[in-house]
Order: sequence, then C-alpha cells, then structure tokens
Amino acid sequence: MKRRQVALPLAVVASAMLTSAIASAEPRAVIELFTSQGCSSCPPADKLAGELSRDPSLVVMSLPIDYWDYLGWKDTLALTGHTNRQRAYSKSRGDREVYTPQVVVNGVAHVLGSDKSAIDSAIAKTRKQQGTLSLPLTLSVAGDQILVAVPAGKDATKGEIWLCPITKTVPVIIGRGENSGNTITYYNVVRRWVKLGDWNGTARTFKVPLSDVTAVGGDAFAVVVQAGSKDAPGGILGAGLAALN
Repeated sequence: MKRRQVALPLAVVASAMLTSAIASAEPRAVIELFTSQGCSSCPPADKLAGELSRDPSLVVMSLPIDYWDYLGWKDTLALTGHTNRQRAYSKSRGDREVYTPQVVVNGVAHVLGSDKSAIDSAIAKTRKQQGTLSLPLTLSVAGDQILVAVPAGKDATKGEIWLCPITKTVPVIIGRGENSGNTITYYNVVRRWVKLGDWNGTARTFKVPLSDVTAVGGDAFAVVVQAGSKDAPGGILGAGLAALN
C-alpha cells in the first residue's frame, strides 16, 4: 500500500584514497528516496535504490523519515530533518504530497519510489529544465580534509550548498511493525546535513574535516547545490557523490 501523510499547514561516483583527487561530478540526476522501516510498501523501493546506486551517473540518497514510528517500530535511521525536508518539498511544489516510498528527482518532481519507469521519466523531464545540474562540482580528499569546489554559474540563482555524510549499505533487522521479522538493506543512507554556505552564482571552495563524515558512520559523502532554501527547496544545480573506500 502506498503510504501517504498530508503535509501540515551529487554524480560521478568515485572511490577515493585519502590523498587522491576525485573527478568533477556531472550527474544526470539526484534521486532522493523518502523511506521508512515501518512502511510495508517501502522494501521494493529500497531495493531499487540499491540498484540505481550502482549507476555512476546518478546521485542516489536514502532519507529515512520518522512519521510512521507510531505504527509499532521506531526507524533506527530516521532523522526529523528528513521529514521536514519532504514536507518542504511538498510545500514548494504546492501539491501536499507526502508519502512513502516517495522519490524526489532533481529537487522538483516526485514519483512512487518503487516505479523505475516513472523515475526514468522524471529524470528525462527534469533534465530539460533550465539550470538543472548545470554546475560541475569538484570533490577531493586530502589527508584529513574534504575539498569541495563549486564553479561560477551563468546566472544569479540563489541557493544553498550542503554536504551529506552517507553510509553506503545498512542492513537492519526489524523487530516489530509492518516489516517485522525482515532484514532490509538500505543504500546510501544520509546521516546528517552540513551546510557549507550560501550560493549566489559566484565560485566557492570549502574545506571540511573528514571527521564530519566518519564520526557519524559515513563511508561516502554527497555534496548538493540547491536553489532556494532549506525551508523552500528548489531544483538541484549541482551535485556529486564520492566513496571513501
């Protein structure tokens, strides 16, 4: 069953040794999956996210939400910030569509997270929108620092630059609720959001301690340049995803 809740009022994937550079990231889509361990409809979408994550032209991120925790199982990976992000997306679109499993493609289109053909169609559609993934990011890791370079843009679109520590695979044994007794693997799980800075069209560079990723169990990281703001997110202007091992 498609889980819904009505809203209230980054990619070339590159393995990196700690001193090696990571190639510029120019993905064709950012795929954000809003999922829940307490949702019986989500496992097929979680599996599909794993399959899509093997495509080096996609930045796939799983964002576990917490609004189904009351059904009997508290999601062990959920962040309230993911729930807030999903609701902010629905408000920006104006459609009040908040459900699991939901995929948001390139920050602007949403589809059922287990429907690959719908995801493919949304990728093709959003790629035609001006500015979508127009910024090729350069990511590198040197010693104990992550280096992020965002080039100048062709317009003055305002937005924000975020870094997300990611755990590539997380198997979870679910003890109660709709998925009780199952072990489900989650892919490219976002562990936190670190705002690097604001975006106004000028080139930006950042240095981030590697510990900001590893301290929360991250073995990869994504960087996203997104139009709008945290409370009113828009299209994805640039993104990249890199593995640490």
